[in-house]
Amino acid sequence: MTDDYIERILKARVYDVAIQSPLDRATRLSARLGSEILLKREDLQPGFSFKLRGAYNKIANLSDTAARRGVICASAGNHAQGVALAARKRGIPALIVMPATTSAIKVEAVVALGGEVVLHGDVFDAAFEHALKICSERNMVFVHPFDDPDVIAGQGTIGMEILRQAAGDLDAIFVPIGGGGLISGIASFVKYLSPRTKIIGVEPEDAASMYESLKAGTRVTLERVGIFAEGVAVKRVGEETFRICRKLVDEVVLVTTDEICAAIQDTFEDTRTIPEPSGALALAGLKKYVARSGWQGKRLVAINCGANMNFDRLRYIAERADLGGGREALLAVEIPEERGSFLRFCGVLGARNITEFNYREQSSKRAQIFVGLNLTRGLAERHATVKQLQEAGYAVVDMTDNEMAKLHVRYMVGGHAPELHDELLFRFEFPERPGALLKFLESVGSRWNISLFHYRNHGSDCGRVLAGIQVPQGEREDFMEHLTMLQYPYSEETANPAYRMFLGS
Repeated sequence: MTDDYIERILKARVYDVAIQSPLDRATRLSARLGSEILLKREDLQPGFSFKLRGAYNKIANLSDTAARRGVICASAGNHAQGVALAARKRGIPALIVMPATTSAIKVEAVVALGGEVVLHGDVFDAAFEHALKICSERNMVFVHPFDDPDVIAGQGTIGMEILRQAAGDLDAIFVPIGGGGLISGIASFVKYLSPRTKIIGVEPEDAASMYESLKAGTRVTLERVGIFAEGVAVKRVGEETFRICRKLVDEVVLVTTDEICAAIQDTFEDTRTIPEPSGALALAGLKKYVARSGWQGKRLVAINCGANMNFDRLRYIAERADLGGGREALLAVEIPEERGSFLRFCGVLGARNITEFNYREQSSKRAQIFVGLNLTRGLAERHATVKQLQEAGYAVVDMTDNEMAKLHVRYMVGGHAPELHDELLFRFEFPERPGALLKFLESVGSRWNISLFHYRNHGSDCGRVLAGIQVPQGEREDFMEHLTMLQYPYSEETANPAYRMFLGS
């Protein structure tokens, strides 16, 4: 019964290591959205994440006999730090299995806390299976990152604090979901004392394990998950967390990578701190929900659950934040290839600020340009700009939501190859680590010629490649079988208009 968690939460032993984190008003965002937006600042915890609450509560409740065996866990980083800190506090050994793609800042933090680190696999689930194997071999105590009553109760203390700090009714609390431990704990406490308060989960579109499970009515296992928000990159939610969420969670909202990046910027502008992608997930969902529902005059809480992020990811986040916040549009426009055509094009745009302009001559009469425009009124202005250009006689394709254009084409415009034949275009993803690009190229092999290639380190945990490969018509079945054997996620982009307009033969 979920009611059992009330006593567990009230008795949870978290404050030996955790603080009661502030519930801060996001002044700028509140004014912009027309509601009171409150940020629960779990990024200010020791270890910069909420995870130490559940980990410490679990380890503090172990018997002396069990504790002497040592503890082990699998984690993408934040749970690992919580386990390492709790184990050090209790004076017992801790072994942490982390995906090889885990950011260096999280690995180093675990080592600094005295944890023994083993890197294994590319995603959480591979690390999880390896940790279970070691646990069995060494007879250690497994500290589950989310599917454990003591862990759930530890995270539930956040809900207890929010109700104490809010001093009045709350309309909704937005909570990030990975395996479901955080939202299960918060929902168990809040729904018991304030049933009218909505509990709304937030997941990335490419890691929507709870969303898909609730929709199916049973736990589902995703084939793969995106790892931009690595802290919530879980293929299968917990059994206990699914039971609780099915009963108590009102809704789950899905957000894009660009929307997460925009929420990171929003957090910075209000607090001058930078959350990691999973830390900004709840705020991204809050903004999307408010825009969709038209809510005004509400009191809303978003859980800022962590701030462990490598500095080099900021470049990628800054590039995508304006797109996610509706502050930039990317357009492909055909203009006459003649003197003064760019000047006339800018004259149609008027006072709008051009953030990017890419051009290469295509023929003697027409040219394709790739242009970025600064927006002040979001989607409405974007649509109005496209309409204005079309009415002025320009052929326009809106590329703002075209992932290939955003990741690759904007950095490599001007690559037409009129003599090239049999080219197919693919986007690939592979775990980012030293030597990963070489391994990828070796896997692709040399049977087919690579005719186009773009790779750029985005400071994320996933390498992204755009590759053109010449495959004669009679060999395409063999080639597709080869791609399947590579086991790298891919999507064919041969029909993508960005490729046709700027790169194709």
